Amino acid sequence: MRAVVYRRYGGPEVLSAEETAKPDPGHDRVLVRVHAVSINLSDWECLQGTPLYARIGGLRRPARQVLGSDIAGVVESVGAGVTRFRPGDAVYGDNLGLKGGFAEYAVAPESALAPKPDSLTFAQASTLPQAGAIALQGIAGTGPGDSVLINGAGGGSGSFAVQLAKRLGAHVTGVDNGEKLDYMRSVGADEVIDYRDQDFTRAGTYDLVLDLVARRSVFAYHRALARGGRYRCVGGTTRTLVRLLTAGTVVGGLTGRRMGVLAVKSGPAHFTPLAGLCAAGEIRIHIDRRFALDETPEALAYVGAGHSLGKVVIEVM
Repeated sequence: MRAVVYRRYGGPEVLSAEETAKPDPGHDRVLVRVHAVSINLSDWECLQGTPLYARIGGLRRPARQVLGSDIAGVVESVGAGVTRFRPGDAVYGDNLGLKGGFAEYAVAPESALAPKPDSLTFAQASTLPQAGAIALQGIAGTGPGDSVLINGAGGGSGSFAVQLAKRLGAHVTGVDNGEKLDYMRSVGADEVIDYRDQDFTRAGTYDLVLDLVARRSVFAYHRALARGGRYRCVGGTTRTLVRLLTAGTVVGGLTGRRMGVLAVKSGPAHFTPLAGLCAAGEIRIHIDRRFALDETPEALAYVGAGHSLGKVVIEVM
């Protein structure tokens, strides 16, 4: 089978398209013929090996040589212990533990997959598992009239989070680079900020700050929160995450604010609710660009440079 492989950390130049053996699902896993796989920030981080947590399981070299976790495709075969799926079923899911999506076939645990909604294409379904879980959990607890700021609102998770927060009646401020201001407005942001021109932590106070690219100090985030407000970050530098888990917890607790890192739960229960909203036309899926499998290095470079509006998809079959 064709797969895009990397054997050392680095930029897109360390990737190569190669012929490799088709994987065996074993006893309790599913072999999926991949039709589409979307790119997440986690793919870019694991490619580069930075932040440091991206090297978990492989400090010196990648533990998994084929990236790509958000897959959608058709079941090719199943292990003897699999009970929920059979060959021919259309499925999608976040295969973060095993990855392998930048290939014609990928092996995934049965528990990571869900039946693909008939009304969604494979490309559309592939955009949802990881980004959807982050967005749903990131804005949980939001209600009518809340003031919400989303840093990284022009990307996949961010643009879903904007729409979900608006659906719950919140006033939403989106933050990203200047190329994405119009896009953030198009998905529902009431206000937009170009982080290169304005420090969003000095733009006002918010009931919820969902930060998808945390790099500022604990005190900067603290001043952006209204009393009783919540700060949740999903991605960022290792140093920032450690400080939020330590000093952020203390500072927030002493001042009536909650600050911390969002431990995102994965699995179908955490992304299928968004798929239902998308299938019903209540939430919009925006695919910025589509690439062929052999163009995976170019696709990752595009996402890593911060250009993508919503999601970028590799179409394999």
